[in-house]
Amino acid sequence: MQNLPMLKSFPITIDFLVYDRFSNHCMANCLEPFRAANTLSANDVYEWNFVTLDGLSVQSSSELRLMPDQKFGETKRADFLFIIASYDFRRHDSVASRRALRAAMKRYKNIIGLDSGPWMMAGAGIIDNHRATAHWDIIDEFSEEFVEVNVERQKYIFDGNIGTCGGGMAAFDLSLSIIREINGVTVALDVASIFLSGADLPQEYRTNTVCKIQEVQKALEIMHKNIEDILTIPNIANKIGISSKQLHRFFLKDLGQSPKKVYLNIRLSFGRHLLQATQKPINEVALRSGYENVSAFSRAFKMRFDQTPSKYRNHFN
Repeated sequence: MQNLPMLKSFPITIDFLVYDRFSNHCMANCLEPFRAANTLSANDVYEWNFVTLDGLSVQSSSELRLMPDQKFGETKRADFLFIIASYDFRRHDSVASRRALRAAMKRYKNIIGLDSGPWMMAGAGIIDNHRATAHWDIIDEFSEEFVEVNVERQKYIFDGNIGTCGGGMAAFDLSLSIIREINGVTVALDVASIFLSGADLPQEYRTNTVCKIQEVQKALEIMHKNIEDILTIPNIANKIGISSKQLHRFFLKDLGQSPKKVYLNIRLSFGRHLLQATQKPINEVALRSGYENVSAFSRAFKMRFDQTPSKYRNHFN
């Protein structure tokens, strides 16, 4: 996360300004991580609304129709504005759009453009002298059109309270980086785990937003593969080819937590999943989570999630 103002007052409020012929893929990749973070949290951390310039429905590039909650000009103050545009960006960059975006600057703590959304922002003059990116199919055109913008070919960029993103899977990475900043690394890792198996994906498809250091990513893959039959941290370090001290240092630098704590949270998150998605007895859930002692599992679970395993399961029954 680069220079994004800290937000700790819940719920975090989000408005999605959607233009006609927007990308479903970009929208889902941006929104679903926040939905998952709510699912994983005791309370709804994020609330969102969909808005359009005129308050009328819009249609995605794949002809999915979206009915907004309200007109953009009628929105109240919120923490985030996500601007989602894809095709026909020149047509959407109208006088009305520019006027509405400039007026919105005072209502939002952070403004983020996705896909060709940065074009709308640049047209309104709200990212002049900022570092910015856009969908890579239009980035050269974007750079030539808006010389006042410091354009970079990146997946996403935060410059102060302004964010820009190339769209697609980069939107997922951007949202995950926000979740890490607001909810912490443990929730961010859990969200990433919900959508990506990591170890079963080719390297180019793995998200690297939560983890930047390769040795940390390798260690996490080993941890996920060894939940029931747990390994010692020295064993994990040896499999990677580094010392335990090096692994500890890498984890603190990359995630701000020790390997032992991260491994514990991975096991407890897996146990929570089993409690929610299966009817396995709690003693079996404990064993599958690497605990031979049910009481030890229950204590650790309550410390992490503020409720016992049985109470957590009853919530879903």
